[in-house]
Amino acid sequence: MKDLTVQLGRVVLSKAGRDRGRYFIICGLIDEAHVMIADGSQRRLKAPKKKKLKHLDLKPEVLEQIKEKLESGKKVFDSEVYSALQGLGYQGKELD
Repeated sequence: MKDLTVQLGRVVLSKAGRDRGRYFIICGLIDEAHVMIADGSQRRLKAPKKKKLKHLDLKPEVLEQIKEKLESGKKVFDSEVYSALQGLGYQGKELD
């Protein structure tokens, strides 16, 4: 089994709340229980959502290019996040 660590750029699936069933990336780390998430469309990088880790399902994919930009403090565009999630097949909501 792969090691699914919490890190910037990791793809996650929301398991609770209004955004349940939507895919996001981790764009900020707050503490050991909370992260900031964005998807580039409804939840943009300039206003990410604070979410508890217990309400997220970590996926094995990490968007390396976006991770490097976030770590170095470079500008990341919402369109980059959105198209990267689309490219991996994480579009729209997952069916229940």
